[in-house]
Amino acid sequence: MAFAPSGPEASFFEVLDQHRASLLATLRRGGGEPAGGGTRLASSSEVLASIENIIQDVITSLARNEAPAFTIDNRSSWENIKFEDSVGLHMISHCTTRKIKSDSPKSVKNFALILKILSTIYKLVQSNTYATKRDIYYTDSQLFGNQTVVDNIINDISCMLKVPRRSLHILSTSKGLIAGNLRYIEEDGTKVNCTCATGKGVPDLNTRLLVKKLWDTFHIPVFSLVDADPHGIEIMCIYKYGSMAMSFEAHNLTVPAIRWLGLLPSDIKRLNIPKSTLIPMTKRDQMKLDSILKRPYVTCQPFWRKEMEIMGDSKMKAEIQALTFLSSDYLSRVYLPNKLKFGGWI
Repeated sequence: MAFAPSGPEASFFEVLDQHRASLLATLRRGGGEPAGGGTRLASSSEVLASIENIIQDVITSLARNEAPAFTIDNRSSWENIKFEDSVGLHMISHCTTRKIKSDSPKSVKNFALILKILSTIYKLVQSNTYATKRDIYYTDSQLFGNQTVVDNIINDISCMLKVPRRSLHILSTSKGLIAGNLRYIEEDGTKVNCTCATGKGVPDLNTRLLVKKLWDTFHIPVFSLVDADPHGIEIMCIYKYGSMAMSFEAHNLTVPAIRWLGLLPSDIKRLNIPKSTLIPMTKRDQMKLDSILKRPYVTCQPFWRKEMEIMGDSKMKAEIQALTFLSSDYLSRVYLPNKLKFGGWI
């Protein structure tokens, strides 16, 4: 929720200090720290033992003339996802599962690919070496078919073993960027350090881990600046509340303290941004917006809902670059300083 600082001459520091104090007060009340549970960093010996247990189960099934199968939590059903404001989207303790069977024509290939990647992970952990998801894909690109298959299997294995992906010695090919010691300069010449992180669209795991680490370590205010379109909102939601696909690791990735700084759909009208600089929403955009509006966390974000309804009613979206209509440096010289100084976030 946005708030106004006490007094018209309140400085950037005063506003941010007020916001930081409110975040810390929430933490002390128990409303901002992870509620526990979820995946944890596992030692190499624990990961190796878990894989050995899985393979032992496969061998035991074969010895009994039974078709082995993997049991994996169903990460694609909202029935298995719980929302908590202090954590975001995370899996419930006793969720429904799905079977990856070795005797089913529909799943036998997936069963074999899981075994193959488990073998790769075992060798990586045992030798204390690392590989990227892309490296694994290129070990047999024709067999895997595409990178998405590898990504999904790695997430399934991480969920099945109940350990974070980084404990599997598998790295993301990072696309994110971070710039530290950036400076915001007030009218009186006061310089304020800040850090800017971007996942270049949908954030990769490493970028999310970094933002989470900054929050956990320093409890500094974290703001989201995204395009005023459904996909921009989706990106912000992933940082703040997580995603279904990685809900089993939400406690390690989400930063519920994030606030939406801009670009707000209401800013478009407030700043008289001409329609010629806006972009009509597509059917896909509308479907994405409708999907977000149905998510459980929207009920506790009435200001977010109002902004999304403004977007849906206008049937228009805007990129951050639309602000250049006002001036080439409007974003850095006017928009951000005023937003930060006067608490213009939700």
